[in-house]
Amino acid sequence: MGVIAPVVLVPGLGLGPESYGPTQQHLEIPSDVVTLPGYGEPTRDDDLHVEALADRLAKHLQPGTVLVSHSASCHVAVATALAYPDLVSALILLGPTGDVTASGWPTLAGRWVRSALWERPTLIPTLTKQYFRTSFPAMARAEQVGRQYDLAAALPQVAVPVVVLRCSHDHLCPAAWAQRLADLAGGEAWTLPTGSHMPVLTNGRDLAAFIHRAAGVYKAG
Repeated sequence: MGVIAPVVLVPGLGLGPESYGPTQQHLEIPSDVVTLPGYGEPTRDDDLHVEALADRLAKHLQPGTVLVSHSASCHVAVATALAYPDLVSALILLGPTGDVTASGWPTLAGRWVRSALWERPTLIPTLTKQYFRTSFPAMARAEQVGRQYDLAAALPQVAVPVVVLRCSHDHLCPAAWAQRLADLAGGEAWTLPTGSHMPVLTNGRDLAAFIHRAAGVYKAG
């Protein structure tokens, strides 16, 4: 085992630090969760443009950080890697949204419903708590701004290793979209056999394994 990179986890839209609890319990290395307006924090007058949130996120990073993001926060992670290349050594994108060709509300709503049908009902209490804490107005503002960010156009410019990870029943991040993003970044795309759009809550052990690998932890088996 060589030098272990620092790890920072960014919640998805509306989610809070506890969303990474099932992942952190399987991590054998230190990690920090960084929340942002719309992504775990409520907001009033904050600038929610992706580049502005990237500036805020960068203040919490050490050089060589493995940056893990979920859903819409993948936009922010990619923007951070582009603006602050010395701070990011690898990107792990979990169920990234951001397909500008499918960013209309009717399309997003349909994909969300198809994904939600596969989520565990036991997730409802924790999701509800996190969403209300962040607030639905903050989530709506962040989503409205974030869905204008062209993730596919940005990824070819990223100069660090990229892993795109999704679950088999995630319709917000279809397999073809995940593979396209990985190909654009010269990275890897993986589909886990279980779960939907909340791998941070349902596939923690699997996510931890990918984080270990990106951070420089190589474990047999």
